[in-house]
Amino acid sequence: MKNYKQELLNWMSIVVDKGASDLHLSAGRYPIIRILDALVSLTDEYQLSREDVLGFARAMIPEERFENFLSTKEVDFSFEYNSSMRFRGNAFFQKGSVGIALRAISSNIRTIADLNLPKILESFTRKKQGFFLVVGPVGQGKSTTLAAMIDQINHERTEHIMTIEDPLEYLFVENKSIIDQREVCIDTNSFHTALRSLFRQDIDVAMIGEMRDPQTMSTAVTAAETGHLVFSTLHTNDVAQTINRIIDSFPAVQQTQIRLQLAGSLLGIFSQRLIPRISGGRIPAYELLLNNKAVSSLIRESRTHEIDIIIETSAAQGMISMNKSLANLVRAGEITPNDAYMHTPDIKALERLL
Repeated sequence: MKNYKQELLNWMSIVVDKGASDLHLSAGRYPIIRILDALVSLTDEYQLSREDVLGFARAMIPEERFENFLSTKEVDFSFEYNSSMRFRGNAFFQKGSVGIALRAISSNIRTIADLNLPKILESFTRKKQGFFLVVGPVGQGKSTTLAAMIDQINHERTEHIMTIEDPLEYLFVENKSIIDQREVCIDTNSFHTALRSLFRQDIDVAMIGEMRDPQTMSTAVTAAETGHLVFSTLHTNDVAQTINRIIDSFPAVQQTQIRLQLAGSLLGIFSQRLIPRISGGRIPAYELLLNNKAVSSLIRESRTHEIDIIIETSAAQGMISMNKSLANLVRAGEITPNDAYMHTPDIKALERLL
């Protein structure tokens, strides 16, 4: 009988040794890891059977959740590799058998400076209330950025911080702050239920792993309005799309109200991409919106299509467009022009900057 847990640990060690970000397991394939943007098959291993992948899932998913997974056909979970590395997992069914995707998460929470993020992000950690979003596609470092911001608060202020995640990713070590971390399906039934409880838990700072539905969005914005500092993520491509996604997720009769709430409570939106670095690894390119009077008016008046102009003309306040960030990285010799063009939202605008 195979020791599935030991085999997992062996493959996870390969992920760590090669600096990979992900491990994929599915029937009929070799184990596959992702190094930067490339998928690499571990052909020195063996092709997995349906029974193998089911065995790996059983080895990682708590027993009380495994039976539920078999009926619901998908589950998020976390798995501890060792004291310095954890994996965030998602198990799912495809073509009648189980597939597993695992994302490596270091236990070491890096600082804003370590991550090559702009120093202005530190200013948002020092606010007493408001709503700040980190956005971008999957796998672009959103959770890592949020963890750095939360840990900065932890080391600077005496606050009660609550995280609501599915599953838990970075595990914080308390410094000056109290930090409670709640995992959906283990510590709370849902994001919405946990968010409603914030108002009775004497919370100063809340981190919501992901805003998935209008209920979560509405409660998060309300919490920001009522004296809490709220951080969250959203899978969107840019700042303007983020605002539209939030507003459009509500029925038409509620959209005016959410516009007013968002215009008043939003602190900023940070959109990021991880770009291959010439010297190795990846480096972030980013877009930053700060909510000032002009931006607030555009949100209230449903003129979000004009926000890009505000970003372009507000560099003195700390705002930056994605194209300007990409151009800066090219000029600094950090990334190639080709990679910049692959990630730009507007090729012609980037050409003018280069």
